[in-house]
Amino acid sequence: MLYDVRLVSRYRYEGGVLFARQVLHQLPVDRPGQRVIAAELTIEPQPTERRDEADFFGNRITAIAIAFPHDRLTLEMRARIAVEPRPPPVPGLTPAWEVIRRAAVAETSLGPRSPAHYLWASRAVPLEPAIADYVAESFTPGRPVLEAGLDLTKRIKRDFTYDPAATDVTTRPIVSFEQRAGVCQDFAHVMISGLRALGLPAIYVSGFLRTEPPPGRPRLEGADATHAWVALWCGREAGWIGLDPTNGVAAGEDHLVLAIGRDYADAAPADGVIVTAGGHSLDVAVDVVPIRK
Repeated sequence: MLYDVRLVSRYRYEGGVLFARQVLHQLPVDRPGQRVIAAELTIEPQPTERRDEADFFGNRITAIAIAFPHDRLTLEMRARIAVEPRPPPVPGLTPAWEVIRRAAVAETSLGPRSPAHYLWASRAVPLEPAIADYVAESFTPGRPVLEAGLDLTKRIKRDFTYDPAATDVTTRPIVSFEQRAGVCQDFAHVMISGLRALGLPAIYVSGFLRTEPPPGRPRLEGADATHAWVALWCGREAGWIGLDPTNGVAAGEDHLVLAIGRDYADAAPADGVIVTAGGHSLDVAVDVVPIRK
C-alpha cells in the first residue's frame, strides 16, 4: 500500500517564548516492511539552528533552536510511504513464551533492535506487580508467545475504555490500569509494563493509523490519528511483531511507523526546553491518504 501522509502540529504560547531548544520526532524512516519514498519537515518560524540526524533507535530526529521571541510554532511533515508488511507467523506455531524469555536474556547483540534494550523498566514504564498479574492471565504455561500476545491485545481492547479525558501525557501506567481507561499511549504502556515484568521484550511504537470513514460518508481532512502500539519480540526467526491493544488487532498495512523506543519518552513528537511565562495549546491534524494498493 502506498500512502501520502501529512502531520501538522500547531503550538500556541499564551505568554510568548523567548528561547526554545527542542528535539523533534516528526520524520519517518525506512523500516522492515516500510519504505519512505520522500519526506520533508517545514518549521515556522524558521529555526535559528537546525540539525537532522538519527538517534540510537534509528529514529530520524530534528534538533532545533529558536533564539528569538515567538508566540506560535507550526510543524508540518509531508511524506510518501510504501507499506509492505510481511505475512505474520501463525500464532500457534511460535515458540512458547518461556522459550522467548530465556532467549531474550541470552541475546548477545547490542544493536538498536536487540531485545536486550527492551526488557527492563524505563522512564515512563515501571514494572508494576498488579499489571504483571493481569498480563500473566494470557501467558499460561507453554502457550505460544504470539498466541498469548494476541490474547492480551484483545483483552485490553475489551477491558479498557478509550477516554482522552482520563489521562494526559504524563500519566503513569498503573493509573491508567487502575482506571481501566486512557488512550493509545496508555494502553501501550500498560501492555509493555506487563510484558517486561514477565521477561518479554516489548517496544513502544508511535506512528499513524489510517482510518476509514463510515459507509457513504466522505473522508474528512485531518481525521486520521497519531497512534501508539507495541512490538513484541517473538524470537530470532519471527522477530518483532506489532500488536495494537487500542484496537485489539495485530499491526498491519494500515499502521505506519514514525518512531520507536523503550516508551513514549524515547519517541515523543517534541521534547526539550522553552523559556516562557505562560501555558500553551496544541492542535494536531493527521491525514493518511492511500494512493494505491
